Amino acid sequence: MAQVRKAKTKSGTVVEYVDEIIGSGGMKDVYFTPDRKNAVAFFRDKQDRQAQERLEMITGTYRERIFNQEGGAYWENLFRWPTDMVKNDEGQIGVVVPIYQDHFFFATGSINNDFLNIKGREKEGKWFASPSNRNKYLDPSERGNWLDYLRISILLSRAVRRMHAAGLAHSDLSYKNVLIDPAGGNACIIDIDGLVVPGKFPPDVVGTPDFIAPEVIKTCQLERQDPNRKLPSIYTDRHALAVLIYMYLLLRHPLRGDKVHDIDDPQRDEDLSMGERALFVEHPADLSNKINLDYLKPLEIPWKDTAALPCEVTGPYLNTLFHRAFIEGLHAPEKRPTADEWEQGLVKTVDLLQPCANALCDQQWYVFDNTKSPKCPFCGTKYTGKLPVLNLYSSRHGGKFLPDNHRLMVYTGQSLFSWHVNRNIIPNERLGQQDRQRVGYFIFHNNNWLLVNERLPGLINLSNNQPVPIGGRIILKDNSQILFSKESGGRVALVQLVDA
Repeated sequence: MAQVRKAKTKSGTVVEYVDEIIGSGGMKDVYFTPDRKNAVAFFRDKQDRQAQERLEMITGTYRERIFNQEGGAYWENLFRWPTDMVKNDEGQIGVVVPIYQDHFFFATGSINNDFLNIKGREKEGKWFASPSNRNKYLDPSERGNWLDYLRISILLSRAVRRMHAAGLAHSDLSYKNVLIDPAGGNACIIDIDGLVVPGKFPPDVVGTPDFIAPEVIKTCQLERQDPNRKLPSIYTDRHALAVLIYMYLLLRHPLRGDKVHDIDDPQRDEDLSMGERALFVEHPADLSNKINLDYLKPLEIPWKDTAALPCEVTGPYLNTLFHRAFIEGLHAPEKRPTADEWEQGLVKTVDLLQPCANALCDQQWYVFDNTKSPKCPFCGTKYTGKLPVLNLYSSRHGGKFLPDNHRLMVYTGQSLFSWHVNRNIIPNERLGQQDRQRVGYFIFHNNNWLLVNERLPGLINLSNNQPVPIGGRIILKDNSQILFSKESGGRVALVQLVDA
């Protein structure tokens, strides 16, 4: 039976752990506490004074800034943040970290009698970021659908935004250090103990292959003290976040095309393709790094076919951000979208979704494109019938209503929320409980699309200037207008009826 050993925090508090390694990473060995509510991770190498100071700050001041503020409890689900730094009798330095929630462990094994032996293992993001891993190995109950990956991407963007707002960079953001639970719409960033604080605590690692920013790879041969050497930072986190979102939504890497830079030296070819000569596989003006369909396996189609599933299928907001991340900002870090911009774009993209009419469609949802014959890009099922699109306008200075570049697609059961009604209400971690409840919903009844008013006292049908009482309904007609609210930031919806 494994022995229970003791370590101490700086304040002298005793932390017990079971002397049986439950996991090992590149730098640490991990043990359970006897009650299995926490893990204790000890660094194998001796930690110098600066490394210890970093851990003290991460478990102290930086933790307090995020978790001890109003709404701090929200972040406990999105980070596995170390709570204490400890030292054992052998002088090893370690950190105490809450264990992962149950939904971050595989409840079912891989298909074919769990031949990969993944049941009970952590749901590292890599299992969900390629068509072979997701569809060849995972049980269907674990895979999730396209809406689930949008929700996960929102949570990751929100967590990275909060980290960056505190002046911190993760430095190794990748699918190795992100746990996701698509079926439940959950995400969590782990390995927080290597956070980078610009000008104070430099990074311990350069990152994980596939997620290292091009400028870091390009300059990695320089001495660490060389001013031209680029190290992990908030800018490199932005690159890694964009790669993660692209891979979760499109199941391919944005830079791994079929262009060869050095046929004789595979390592130099890799360094050039991910570094100095990195090129977006969907670059509109340079097709030299396009993914060659001749080399694809059946399971990789249509995901790696950029003609069948271009990033345009993610909708106008995300498509713009992907182009900024992998064309404009690929070699110009300051031009990369921020985590906040990703969060906003993802939230608005969810409002563009339409459920696929094909019950057997794996992805179940898609961004409705009314500029051409609308159909699900994942299974090819066409949309038929009339569909309302609500184009949102909000009141600004002088009472004028101006376009918000925000649209809401309608489907049976679609909800209307307070952030649709008023542009000053933002759907993020600060959203009050009252604003989380829907204020109306849409149904198709007697061959008409209806908006049913549940909690909007100021709802007015501007087509006839008639107030719509709570419990009342509005028939959605082409070019009709609906006033949601007269309050500051209140919105008007212009209804566009698409006939597919």
